[in-house]
Amino acid sequence: MAGLYWEEFHVGQVFEHPWGRTITESDNVLFSCLTLNVQPLHIDADFASRTEWGKPLVNSLFTLGLMIGMTVNDTTLGTTIANLGMSDVRFPKPLFHGDTIRVRSSVKSMRESKSRPGAGIVEFEHVASNQHQQVVAVCVRQALMHKRIASVQ
Repeated sequence: MAGLYWEEFHVGQVFEHPWGRTITESDNVLFSCLTLNVQPLHIDADFASRTEWGKPLVNSLFTLGLMIGMTVNDTTLGTTIANLGMSDVRFPKPLFHGDTIRVRSSVKSMRESKSRPGAGIVEFEHVASNQHQQVVAVCVRQALMHKRIASVQ
């Protein structure tokens, strides 16, 4: 499905994104090393085995990126201009290798762009849950979206 234009969104709209993604050890270690995050809690199984978690935690920035990425096909594919910001990012429960996440998005607010007549801003809330339906990540994201028909300002 292609992304939606600004006019096709409405406040309260909910997207139950249809796919899940199982996170592998390889995903976590590669992402952590590519981003130079050498936190042993993510990349050292021996170290992590001696923590309260007993095993490596999935890098939270990987979780954030994956959560937002899983929303693109249903919401912004080809119709977004830019991400303007993210706020209220939280990780209420940890993720581990082998966990599968699913994402739900909702439209929290919308407004026309003051500086770009052919664009509007959509504020999404993204919520990721694991295979046990526990919320593992939440983020509010502001996206600058193309309008289907540019208004005259």
